[in-house]
Amino acid sequence: MLGLGFVLMMAALFMVFVYVPTEKNTGVVQRIFYFHVPVAWVSFLAFFITFIFSILYLWKRETKWDSIACASAEIGVIFTTLVLITGPIWAKPAWGIWWTWDARLTTSLVLWLIYIAYLLVRSLASEPSQGARYGAVIGIVGFIDVPIVFLTVNLWRTQHPSTIIFEGGLTTPMLITLMVCLAAFTVLYVLMLVQSADIKLLKDKISKLKSTIQE
Repeated sequence: MLGLGFVLMMAALFMVFVYVPTEKNTGVVQRIFYFHVPVAWVSFLAFFITFIFSILYLWKRETKWDSIACASAEIGVIFTTLVLITGPIWAKPAWGIWWTWDARLTTSLVLWLIYIAYLLVRSLASEPSQGARYGAVIGIVGFIDVPIVFLTVNLWRTQHPSTIIFEGGLTTPMLITLMVCLAAFTVLYVLMLVQSADIKLLKDKISKLKSTIQE
């Protein structure tokens, strides 16, 4: 998996900066699109995984499910932060402004705040099990904002461009480059998730072992 991720990421960088043609209207800054869209996709995927494994945790109360949910939420926050950074970098030359309270941008910011709250609740809880339960509830309820973010361009009049991927707005080289970038960032997410979840499970085992020794 690590080798696959490396190959895909190298291929993605080559295609973004060498292979794909420069977009004629917005110029070279459009290339950030090939990073902006994949990191947005990964953030949605990460919060979906948090949603699923939060449900499993509340149902089964098994630590491994909570570890996956929490690890995925942390990664989701990182990638949503990247969305909120790369978006304005692209928006400034395209729209002439860094930020506008557009429906897509506003709901994306709300999504980031929801999962920041998720992490804060977990860290401030008096007991890990309590933090896991409260976090699971936020992880489930907060996911409601993900489809809202995705559908904003269809539900409201927005300055954000429509989903050109599904409307034939990309040439073949652009589409191929985007698909490679999506694959690269998805594999990166899986690698990060596996490593982070394993570390959390290991920490939990060490904590339980310490409690047993102290008793």
